[in-house]
Amino acid sequence: MNSFFKTLIAGYGAKKLGGGCLSTILIFFVIYWALGTCNRSPQPVRQGTQQHAPAPATSGIAVAKY
Repeated sequence: MNSFFKTLIAGYGAKKLGGGCLSTILIFFVIYWALGTCNRSPQPVRQGTQQHAPAPATSGIAVAKY
């Protein structure tokens, strides 16, 4: 979505839903963020790349092997 239209829609929604100065600004950023994330398409996975599982978490204690 064009950022100009996102700004207009978020501004109108914030004006209608906001009660005070701070809440209006907060609602504007939430609506603007939501309009930006709803429009994204998923990224395609490239062929030939393998996705590995994350490494297991360690406890941070080193054990010496003899």
